Parts: sequence; structure tokens; C-alpha cells
Amino acid sequence: MDDHPVFRKGVAQIIAQEEDLTVCAEADGAVSALDAMRRLKPDIVLLDILLKGSNGIEIIKLMRAEEPRLPILMLSMHDEGVYALRALRAGASGYIMKAEAPANMIGAIRKVLAGDIYVSASMAQQLVRKAIHSDAGDGSALDALSDRELEVFSLIGRGFSTSEVASDLRLSIKTIETHRAHIREKLGIKTGGELVRFALEWVARENE
Repeated sequence: MDDHPVFRKGVAQIIAQEEDLTVCAEADGAVSALDAMRRLKPDIVLLDILLKGSNGIEIIKLMRAEEPRLPILMLSMHDEGVYALRALRAGASGYIMKAEAPANMIGAIRKVLAGDIYVSASMAQQLVRKAIHSDAGDGSALDALSDRELEVFSLIGRGFSTSEVASDLRLSIKTIETHRAHIREKLGIKTGGELVRFALEWVARENE
């Protein structure tokens, strides 16, 4: 499930080359993804972080609430150091970057289908270090943000205004303003302008 049709078609073609794997549906948004899951009962779901109408983390939670045993593999261009652990905590069975080779993606799909957890070798090392040094203050400053706050922060970094964020997430402007205030407090940012600059810089680094 991905909102970019060219990439989605490419992934489907890679999967179709495997004799024992079949793509039963594609979706470009949260509503169509949930509908396809309910109708077709897939063996596995590949999901992107950003989807029309919601985000991958929230969709994982919704899918797992309805289908607790459904394997979900997060496939994204976004920094696994920020998102992978959140995805796993939400119920995903794995996280793989879009830049990985096709063979690695197929390997991840097979591993998740087998009931295992998939993360890259570098991410596995990060998770081990984080577990060992959990009280030492290691990790990204964004780790302090809730999933919803990180979602708001990401949209700010993509140039969305408060009203646009509210519209995209189907929340009130007041709720988004509250999230912004909490983000500033957790990140030690004093002004709204500083928050916007920091978010823009963070998203730009992610897209490099």
C-alpha cells in the first residue's frame, strides 16, 4: 500500500516474478487499504509510512486491531532510525527501506511470512544499542515525540500550515496547535518559526 503509483507498480512487478507470491491488491490510501484487507484477507501487507488520509503507523494499529495475526511489512523511504521501532511497537513485523535491492525486499517478505521479525542489520544493531543504553539518553531527539506528534512534525517539515495539517489529519486546528506546543516543549524549541525551520531541515535531510 503506497500513495505513489509508479513505485507501487514497480514493487508489484518484483513480487510477481516470484512463482509462489501474488499481489492480490494495491491501494493508494488508508480507506482503500483497509477495505482491501477486509475483502481479500491477504497473507501479508506491505505498507508505506505516508498514505492518503492517514499514516502507516496508524494504519498498522487499525489493521492489527482487526487482524491481530496479520503480518505487516513497512516499506518506506523514511529513516528507519526514527520510524522502524515505532512501526514495530505499533504491530509491524518488519521495516525495510525502499532503497534496498529487490532481492532484499523479497527476503524480507519471506521472513515476515515465516513469522519472523525483519529489520536491516544496521537497524538491528541500533535496537540492541538502544536496549543496552536505554537509560543513557541515546537516540534521536524525536524519540520523545508521540506517534501523532511525529506525524504533525513531519507534515510541518513538508511545508504544511497548521490548517493544512488539521485538514490532512482530519483534526481540529486547536488540536494541531496543542500538538505543536507539545512538540516545541519536548524538543526545547522556543518559537513557532524555529519549529518550522527545524522540521524543514529534518525532512530535507531525510530526503537526501
